[in-house]
Amino acid sequence: MKSHAPTREARGGASRSAAATANAPREVRLIGGLWKRSKLPVADKPGLRPTPDRVRETLFNWLGQDLSGWRVLDAYAGSGALGFEAASRGAAQVTLLERDTQLAASLRASQQRLKASQMDVRQADAIAWMRSAAPGSFELVFIDPPFDANLFDASIAAARPLLASDGFIYLEAPVALTQAPAGLRLHRQGRAGAVFFHLLQRDDHAGGTASVTEAQP
Repeated sequence: MKSHAPTREARGGASRSAAATANAPREVRLIGGLWKRSKLPVADKPGLRPTPDRVRETLFNWLGQDLSGWRVLDAYAGSGALGFEAASRGAAQVTLLERDTQLAASLRASQQRLKASQMDVRQADAIAWMRSAAPGSFELVFIDPPFDANLFDASIAAARPLLASDGFIYLEAPVALTQAPAGLRLHRQGRAGAVFFHLLQRDDHAGGTASVTEAQP
């Protein structure tokens, strides 16, 4: 995806997102499903940017509010906002990957507090884990890495084989994708402040087009 992921143009967006990270809330609230209004702690960690309420609302409007039976991977879990939101909306299996020891422990504590038996927290490197996972294992993969880590290309390449038929990848980035990577089509995309968010869908044939939605930060 050499020409598709954010590269040089991302530097300005990454700088703007650093300010957003500094002002990030210390907790995030789930907005739908079984655990609506439940709060998750947000650690003071560099690059940790919980997906805002309005962006999550837009995303789950795109996906549909009921994820019953879905298998979901949150590859850069952080606060766990995306993964817990999916589980709250009925996902049958949610795997959270987090490399940081403190964040992984916080995710496990939230899992236990909410009695989220369908969730599995793994302390692991996201790309290495995805490269070793079974193909076709997930209907939905969340990819929201630290913007300054330059992990977009490798993450999408590792996630694409994991998608079931018609499965989705959700990507947050400091700039908008201009073209879908091979094997995917750009289903929807939007922007909230300095963050561009995209819903990519598995497509074994041709690429597609995207509509743009403006979400409030």
